[in-house]
Amino acid sequence: MITLLRLSIPAILCARVVDARWFTVMNNCPFTIWCMFTDLSAGTAVPLFATGWEAAAFTSVGFAVPDNWKAGRIWGRRDCDFTITTGPTCLDGWCNGGLLCDPTTGTGVPPASVAEWTLQGDGNLDFYDVSLVDGYNLPMAITNNVNCPVADCLVDLGPGCPDPLKGPFDSTGFPVGCQSACAANIDGNPTDSANCCSGSHSTPETCPPSGVQFYDYFKGNCPNAYAYAFDESSGTALWTCDSGLNADYTLTFCP
Repeated sequence: MITLLRLSIPAILCARVVDARWFTVMNNCPFTIWCMFTDLSAGTAVPLFATGWEAAAFTSVGFAVPDNWKAGRIWGRRDCDFTITTGPTCLDGWCNGGLLCDPTTGTGVPPASVAEWTLQGDGNLDFYDVSLVDGYNLPMAITNNVNCPVADCLVDLGPGCPDPLKGPFDSTGFPVGCQSACAANIDGNPTDSANCCSGSHSTPETCPPSGVQFYDYFKGNCPNAYAYAFDESSGTALWTCDSGLNADYTLTFCP
């Protein structure tokens, strides 16, 4: 049974609730810590909610999100120790800033499965996706209340992860993550890499999926997720919803 915590919204936001969406983040996993980040270079409207919070198993939080939230990211992290002041604070998905991710540098450290949104984007569309571009650490699904498409990665990619990408590992030796070929630096040149779509491979034409090592592992197991930087060509990576529908979104970890 999921316990939902609908956190209070400041009065100023309540007065304009019609201009906001409701986001629900559900934890169907064992104990985990969740994080949220907004790229402030893309837009300054941010949710009135903490950038990191502790979620016990089988609980949810709900919060209002501005209609024009741009370049927002939510991901998970686990096995954290926030008494650490430098270096990794969590086994996976950690960010700069401890429990609260720093608002300017606090993106998730790979490998991390990431849910991404831009609301009221080009063409008055919401854009959203589940991204494995930074690798994988938790299964997740983005659903909504207006029957727009579902973005998801439902498979635990850790156990079957190719050996060059596998890890990190928990205290029992179980793989809790699967790195991207870019993060694993398989080709040894991240500044000019087909795996990273960098340097001479920095366009969709020069960085096709056929040149990205282990692309088929990620896309084959999670066909509705972004498997590499230019995966829009697959038609099943970036999803849209008419912004006029004012969709509310639910992100479920371990759906």
